[in-house]
Amino acid sequence: MKKFVASLGLFALSLSATGAYATPEPWQARFQAAATPIMEEIIWFEQYTLWFITPITLLVMALLAWCIYRYRASANPVPSRTSHNTLIEVLWTVGPVIVLLFLAVPSFQLLTSQYTPDEEPAMTIKATGVQWYWDFEYQAEENPLSFTSLLLQEGDRAAAGKENLEQYPRLLAVDNEVVVPVDTTVRVLVTASDVIHAFAMPPFGIKVDAVPGRINETWFKAEREGLYYGQCSELCGKDHAFMPIAIRVVSKDRFQTWYAAAQDDLEGANRALLAALENGGSEETVASAAE
Repeated sequence: MKKFVASLGLFALSLSATGAYATPEPWQARFQAAATPIMEEIIWFEQYTLWFITPITLLVMALLAWCIYRYRASANPVPSRTSHNTLIEVLWTVGPVIVLLFLAVPSFQLLTSQYTPDEEPAMTIKATGVQWYWDFEYQAEENPLSFTSLLLQEGDRAAAGKENLEQYPRLLAVDNEVVVPVDTTVRVLVTASDVIHAFAMPPFGIKVDAVPGRINETWFKAEREGLYYGQCSELCGKDHAFMPIAIRVVSKDRFQTWYAAAQDDLEGANRALLAALENGGSEETVASAAE
């Protein structure tokens, strides 16, 4: 049943997604399209809990309205002095316990999944929150890569080739996206250099505090290629609202080519990757940036 509901939810979300970009929409009331199994579970659990929340809310409202009408002073001038009712007390004790059990079991399963990857992560990225931008480091024994990701200024859009506001929304687009391969388990080490920040990526279902002097760990496995956005979700100062996070998920071949090119020229590798994705270019187009 759980997998069936999750599949329906993912199908509906895929219909609402536009192209290869999962950008938030104005006045959006629902979750962004899920890009990881964890986010699919979160969406399923939210829908699952509504089957309990909705009838409980309606029942309480109906009981409240009935009590207001039935026991109003004009219709019931002499109130009952009944102080105990064994049946009612058993029902309102056992009922919530059963409901909590139905909520607790899938909740604990989801919590366990969030902290336990299905496989050993294939790559590790360190994210460091700084007032008010992010530093990223690909931790590899050979050829590590690090760069700073800043909010894309409006005047820099043309030079960066990111003038399409639908694909690169205002206050969410960055100059250097994190690039990861699809269907790959990625470990993210999160910390901060000054104050407490928070690394949040809604389409991946992850949110973890970035605390100075401490490293927190999370993970994700993106199953859909595209460009996904998140933000710092901890009040961290005057420019808290200007710390976006952008993660671009590409094929494994394109990632390897981009990573090799970025060792010598990150800006050129990013431009070549963008051109290859938008124009259907090959991996050789990305590789040319390193030449």
